[in-house]
Amino acid sequence: MRASRPTPPDENVSARAYPAMLVVAGYNDSRVQYWEAAKWVARLRAAKTDSNLLLLKTEMEAGHGGMSGRYQGLRDAALEYAFLLRVLGLAV
Repeated sequence: MRASRPTPPDENVSARAYPAMLVVAGYNDSRVQYWEAAKWVARLRAAKTDSNLLLLKTEMEAGHGGMSGRYQGLRDAALEYAFLLRVLGLAV
């Protein structure tokens, strides 16, 4: 018996309201290629019925575990906090 392949996220998109999303992809990710995130975000943008924020960031130097470096963790956290503040209407 053959195992069924998992359904890619971009095939589960339908016309409905989605929450605000910050999607981060790594250009050098060997597990999930960057174009998979790009396809998913494109389908979401075409199908969604709301005006919630939907952002895609592709890290050009990152792999599956994200970028490395002394301050990269702080930069990642700052991006997430800025996104949350914007979504909650608290950004200046």
